[in-house]
Amino acid sequence: MNKVPYSEDHDLSAVENLESLKAMAAGCSRCRLRAGCSGVVFGEGNPSARLMLIGEGPGADEDRMGRPFVGKAGQLLDRILGSIGLERFAHAYIANVVKCRPPGNRAPRPDEAERCLPWLYRQIELVSPKIIILLGSVALQSLIDPEARITVMRGQWLVSKSGIKIMPTYHPAALLRDTSKKRPVWEDFQKVKEEYMKITGG
Repeated sequence: MNKVPYSEDHDLSAVENLESLKAMAAGCSRCRLRAGCSGVVFGEGNPSARLMLIGEGPGADEDRMGRPFVGKAGQLLDRILGSIGLERFAHAYIANVVKCRPPGNRAPRPDEAERCLPWLYRQIELVSPKIIILLGSVALQSLIDPEARITVMRGQWLVSKSGIKIMPTYHPAALLRDTSKKRPVWEDFQKVKEEYMKITGG
């Protein structure tokens, strides 16, 4: 993951905590998405979590409530976390590549993701997780490689330059559309559980 400069008039590296970053992000209008959504969906969870999960962007439920992963996919994600003994507010921090809902719940476009990524990079720096789970192809392509395919790379550990272990897997919404993906995701999260236990000594 390479750090992308935000703009000539914003130095996000000077922002010292998530609450201050959230307040700044609330006023962001750096891409077209801000004009068509109800508000910025920043992220939530334990600000000192060892585990961070990154999806693609808010959907209708998230846009309405101002929280990430609260619709059906989010409820499934909570159950998946529970299956390995973790809970989102206690053990994880959850964010998205883009903070504003794309029209019609379409996937974020590359230029939209690029304009929004500096917020996510600073979130990662402030949370300082040991493990990141990339949920779906948008997160994988935005953070790792624009040409990467989730069907090829899911389940494989990657390591960032700063030493964060990264696990790509399918987005929970994909499991709702295709139940055959449930088994691979279960296997991926078992790997995450094993690594998490090593890191935490649990």
